[in-house]
Amino acid sequence: MVNDQAKEAVDLYVSLFENAKIINTSYLTESVAKAAGKKPGDVSTIDFELNGQNFTALNGGPMYTFSEAISIAVNCKTQEEIDLLWEALSEGGEVLSCGWLKDKYGLTWQIMPESLDIMMRDPDPVKADRVSAAMLSMEGKLNISELEKAYKGES
Repeated sequence: MVNDQAKEAVDLYVSLFENAKIINTSYLTESVAKAAGKKPGDVSTIDFELNGQNFTALNGGPMYTFSEAISIAVNCKTQEEIDLLWEALSEGGEVLSCGWLKDKYGLTWQIMPESLDIMMRDPDPVKADRVSAAMLSMEGKLNISELEKAYKGES
């Protein structure tokens, strides 16, 4: 739920993912618009899909905001993919730590290499701990090569 920027937010999100699309857009009816203090025909909701996952954005007004209690996790294959998403989603937002950011609409994202989960679940606790320590030391965006060096004991 965003104040009144659902279309802007969804357009950004859909532009960033190869497998993404807008499924449906609904508009405020006269009675709902009147109750909300908006105009009939304004965007109400947008159903969209990112990499096979369905979402709905709602222009719900300023009374409801996001928190870090919910986030969208994106597992990236390459550093280039991490860099692209990080640059676009953090613009105008807030950089958090360990691969987390808050976009300009207030939605929290985890932009991570897909190999991170594999390395952190390694049955060797020493390897997993080295990766965890490396990740925790990264302010903002994660660096795949540094995480892999930690995993291999090279850093």
